[in-house]
Amino acid sequence: MSMDALSRAHTALTIRHAAFAERQQRLDRQLDDESRRWWQEAREQLARDPSANTLILLSSQCRRRLGPVTAGPDGNGLPLARALLLAQLLEQQADTDQLALLRQLFLWGDDQEKAALLNALDDLDSQGASLDLALQAGRTNNREVFAAIALDNPFAARHYQDRAFHQLVLKTLGMGLDSRRIHGLAERRSVDLNQLALDLMEEQLAAEREISHGLPQVIAFYLLSQAQRQRLRNLYQQGRLPRHWLEHFPAGT
Repeated sequence: MSMDALSRAHTALTIRHAAFAERQQRLDRQLDDESRRWWQEAREQLARDPSANTLILLSSQCRRRLGPVTAGPDGNGLPLARALLLAQLLEQQADTDQLALLRQLFLWGDDQEKAALLNALDDLDSQGASLDLALQAGRTNNREVFAAIALDNPFAARHYQDRAFHQLVLKTLGMGLDSRRIHGLAERRSVDLNQLALDLMEEQLAAEREISHGLPQVIAFYLLSQAQRQRLRNLYQQGRLPRHWLEHFPAGT
């Protein structure tokens, strides 16, 4: 294990408490009287027995007790509830135990529970101590779990090095997910990412596969070389690039 990994393994999580207070408000707006009573009892049970086993039990019960009533303009309340239980449990742990517990809960969770954890990861761990966990999660072939770390989630933009971020972008494209929902993509566009995106395009063309719809959105067209721009223009004129590519070409290319 590297020194950086050792350092992260013994780092307390920095939780954004205000973000979870806002989640609680959103959840409260979705609960009826019966589900609100159960939710309060669940929080009290976790406070009495703050363990991974208790959380897993309550998380599984959330689907039955809250799932039918928590869907509305404030979003799906089921992952909201699970994230709130996670935050409560982590807050009740010694600083040195938090990261290990977070990893344990990720390993134990089903796909929806993993996704709920990853969706909330930036607020559970604002300083990036769980970077290794996020990178591990990004290796999955499960679309729901991968989307939870890749889309609408600022964690990767804040904490990934360029190589890891580029891999996340390419996998998002490969899975057919919407690359526009990757936080920080505009700031991470670069010559290197351009080349990786163009290499992917060439592979798809050579294999006569459909070109990833979001591929032009990851390219910084103003950073392309003259030869790269001409290659794209020729492919477009040959009808080998979808029509929506044209709107991304800078004027005069």
